[in-house]
Amino acid sequence: MTRHLLWLLLASTTISLVGCGADPEAATGDAERFITLGSTTSTRDSGLLDHLDPLFEADTGISVRVIAAGTGRALEMGRRGDVDVLLVHHRPSEDAFVAAGDAPYRRDVMYNDFVIVGPPDDPAGVRGAATATAALEAIADTDALFLSRGDDSGTHKAELALWAAAGRSAGERGDGYRESGSGMGATLNTASELGAYTLTDRGTWLSFRNRGHLELLLEGDPPLRNPYGVLPISPTKHPHVKFADAEAYVDWLVSPTGQAAIAAFRVGGEPLFFANAAQAKPAAAD
Repeated sequence: MTRHLLWLLLASTTISLVGCGADPEAATGDAERFITLGSTTSTRDSGLLDHLDPLFEADTGISVRVIAAGTGRALEMGRRGDVDVLLVHHRPSEDAFVAAGDAPYRRDVMYNDFVIVGPPDDPAGVRGAATATAALEAIADTDALFLSRGDDSGTHKAELALWAAAGRSAGERGDGYRESGSGMGATLNTASELGAYTLTDRGTWLSFRNRGHLELLLEGDPPLRNPYGVLPISPTKHPHVKFADAEAYVDWLVSPTGQAAIAAFRVGGEPLFFANAAQAKPAAAD
């Protein structure tokens, strides 16, 4: 083989290795360190994650890539091992997730509450209702337009629980009952256009700018309380997850630093979420 042909072969081999080999940044140790968070649309739509995640990255060097979906879909991503950690808001589903071994534990992070919003003329008389279930009964009885998220989110699950408490099955919610199949922001947009009632978390409502003629009509009923939990995905079921970095995220959220950052997040001077983490770490599920 001539020297010229040998040089061409070596050059071709080098190009092939660069084209199909590992990321050059990874080879030099400069690859981005990140976790993937499965979260609810309310934490995204309210702007909370845009506030929290850069602070976490500044403290730890770990960036956060967010996949925002309803709580039901986020939990399903966790079951498949598609994310490293979850921030969601439906306690019964979260407890079942831990019991099934999909997460070793759950930590309280914060809470806000749900409110019922609707048109200012309030044809169903929601303003005068004593409870959220009474409000839904009035909406159903008057066939007023009600827009449900219908997306298996934490908000949708809470809404269904309220309908159940009101004794109203799927066919007994009035002729105006509709499902958007969308996140909270999109559902509020549609409700604003249609002049419909809807159930929303307070955080998204306070940060929502396209209210049109929608008004807050009912709040403060104890069943409307809305707790959020954070759950790292089980490394036993999914060895590929970044469990150490996911735990770093959990620990930061429930630390005094993370809790202060949650408390500091406000829109128009109003807090959107209330930090409530217990500092003691719960025992892992069997």
